[in-house]
Amino acid sequence: MRLRASALTALLGLAMTPALLATAPSARAGEPAPAPAQPLAIGETFVIDSEVLGEARRINVYRPDVDGDKPLPVLYMPDGGIGEDFLHIAGLVQIGSMNGTMHPVMLVGIENTDRRRDMTGPSRIPADREIAPRLGGSAAFREFIADELMPRIGDRYAVNGETAIIGESLAGLFVVESLAEAPELFDIWIAIDPSLWWNGGHLVEAVPARLREREPVATERLFLASSDETGIATPTAALAGALSDVAGIGVEYAPMPDEHHHTIYHPAALAALRKAFAPPPLD
Repeated sequence: MRLRASALTALLGLAMTPALLATAPSARAGEPAPAPAQPLAIGETFVIDSEVLGEARRINVYRPDVDGDKPLPVLYMPDGGIGEDFLHIAGLVQIGSMNGTMHPVMLVGIENTDRRRDMTGPSRIPADREIAPRLGGSAAFREFIADELMPRIGDRYAVNGETAIIGESLAGLFVVESLAEAPELFDIWIAIDPSLWWNGGHLVEAVPARLREREPVATERLFLASSDETGIATPTAALAGALSDVAGIGVEYAPMPDEHHHTIYHPAALAALRKAFAPPPLD
């Protein structure tokens, strides 16, 4: 789901700098001109010149204004541009941290340049190449996150070492693939309506098989959600079932048949974040 930035700003009352500046109304005769509008800011933005990707990537960061400078977990987010999904997920993190329904987490959004390239692995299916003429960039994108982005975030901000990733649709596919290819990269994995039809549904069987081969070092948590999209809901349910007995993986699957592919991200993310970052119980 990629809503227009203006719609998200209206919804949340949030905007990143630089934001749109409102035009000041004309002053009446004899009255002083009103002060010009100022941009609202939520977080920070910076650019990484990636050697791995061979291009510059914009990074957007939101840190809840709670707990002072206490080190926080980091939630990484593909589709993290201002015109993509950053603002509405930042809103969930903000309000959840304020009202105590989740403990604070820092959100790191990665703005896309070629989404279908970066979110997909190889495919033997000709129809997939029609959807993504440039595909198979997920390994390089994962390397960028691990070797360039994560160290930069650790240098710039107070983090506690706990990491998570959230993605929807093709970004959800990337989350699931990354769980198999680099299970040490994150502690919490959130895949919403993941495009598991990619490459003929290869990951549904490949991911459980790959994870069974490894030595579990710690319990990781995977949150899956699916909409009424049968081509996504069926393989997502199958993946959740296949992973249910894999050591070291705790799986929670939330079917949401009343949601559509273009409506599921916000409600599913709210539910997943509340579970993934649940506050400690009161004494």
